[in-house]
Amino acid sequence: MATTSMIPASRLHGTEGRPSMVAVGTITWLSSDLLFFAGLFAAYFTIRNVSPDLWIQETAKLDITFATINTTVLVLSSITCQYGVFAAERGRAGRTGSLWQFTQWGMREWFVLTYFMGAFFIAGQATEYASLVTEHTTISSSPYGSVFYLATGFHGLHVIGGLIAFLLVIGRTFMARRFTHEQAISAIVVSYYWHFVDIVWVGLFFTIYVLQ
Repeated sequence: MATTSMIPASRLHGTEGRPSMVAVGTITWLSSDLLFFAGLFAAYFTIRNVSPDLWIQETAKLDITFATINTTVLVLSSITCQYGVFAAERGRAGRTGSLWQFTQWGMREWFVLTYFMGAFFIAGQATEYASLVTEHTTISSSPYGSVFYLATGFHGLHVIGGLIAFLLVIGRTFMARRFTHEQAISAIVVSYYWHFVDIVWVGLFFTIYVLQ
């Protein structure tokens, strides 16, 4: 059975005076990943300036309402993910009360909810792709299609990677006899990644759907 004792913050983020090397490595990797997305943003605005008529034609096919709902779900998933981290910091792997008592949820319950919200986002993105293909907007149909699918598709792969990470972290708590410091570190690192994915999508959403 997992312990519910509080894990000191100093242990969660490394020894006193030294941050966790796993967390540092993750932040460094995400920083380099951000540069790749910056390149995609630059390509988007460059092609947009070169072909303004094409942009008007293609962006008219976007379903802003649907994308807003999908985006809202993903953004809210960052909140549920963080609640899972708070539970991990308290050493609470699973719930201590009824399933309907949200305040008694552990890391597993919050991460499972986050997983489903992320899966909802991916399903919504797949639905949007299918709709755009019927409108003859594909990755090879035009420069707009190329940059649209590269930017959103690469982000979608990041979301799928995050979903796999959630499953691994959750599964690890069931396999272990007790909730450990290492498992708490894993939960925190996954949350860094997930927040990064959400922030990048907010930028993509405003660039592609709001600014058009």
